[in-house]
Amino acid sequence: MLVEEIMKTDVVTLPPTASIAQALQLLQEHRIRHIPIVNEEYQIIGIVSDRDVRDASPSIFMKDTEQQELENEIQTIMSHPVVTIHPLDFVEEIARIFYDEEFASLPVVRKGNKLVGIVTEKDMLYTLIQLTGTHVQSSHIEIKVPHKPGILPEVTSIFGKRKANIVSVLVYPYKDDPNYKILVFRIQTMNPLPVIQDLREAGYELMWPNNIPEPKL
Repeated sequence: MLVEEIMKTDVVTLPPTASIAQALQLLQEHRIRHIPIVNEEYQIIGIVSDRDVRDASPSIFMKDTEQQELENEIQTIMSHPVVTIHPLDFVEEIARIFYDEEFASLPVVRKGNKLVGIVTEKDMLYTLIQLTGTHVQSSHIEIKVPHKPGILPEVTSIFGKRKANIVSVLVYPYKDDPNYKILVFRIQTMNPLPVIQDLREAGYELMWPNNIPEPKL
């Protein structure tokens, strides 16, 4: 999945000469947490967060200086340079940037550093929900398998025999053992018992569900 598929293109921006008061108003009005700062060519030159604005706002005990502080230009508190991403970056790769840098949003730019969109941590979380298939009614199955070529089509063929519609597939390591992997399937059925039984009969170890008893012969 590409960034351009999840980014918001209707981005609230401000010029560097805008006041802190203007930023505060936009943050509250649009219920957003970040405002990219752009020049006349719509090139991003900085970014301001709700925390930046809050820290720059005067204390409630300093009412006499309130208006003066809020009229300072936004460029005096903006963060720069700005870490940006491209519309053709992979979502899975920018997730690492969010995690490593602890960002809450990433502006999206094209050639010439021109702003074309923004991705927030909320967008990333919703995308994760879509990628894992948890946004649709489905049954969850986890299988421990040998880490070897061809294992995925081998397992999915069992689902195919039951004509079970696979919503999503995830693969992750099995503890610290490089000889095994965990396959996580979401299938679009509310009765996964026939598939579960087929998997057991094929010799696969189910990690979930693992509390369903074997049928009596």
